[in-house]
Amino acid sequence: MNKDHESPEERRERFRQEELKNPSSSVHGSNLADLVGGSNWKVTGSLILIAILIFLIYAIFFR
Repeated sequence: MNKDHESPEERRERFRQEELKNPSSSVHGSNLADLVGGSNWKVTGSLILIAILIFLIYAIFFR
């Protein structure tokens, strides 16, 4: 696909793949942006909801 007509998701993935090939050029390592960068808003929202539920269950039962 032509680089001028790629979507923002494809562009981010291409940059990420290039960075993985040359890790010394990376300023920082893996982070949350890498985790949610390739997923859509439903997956990201689900992960946040699960984290909140786990925190609430821990707070209720282990206090």
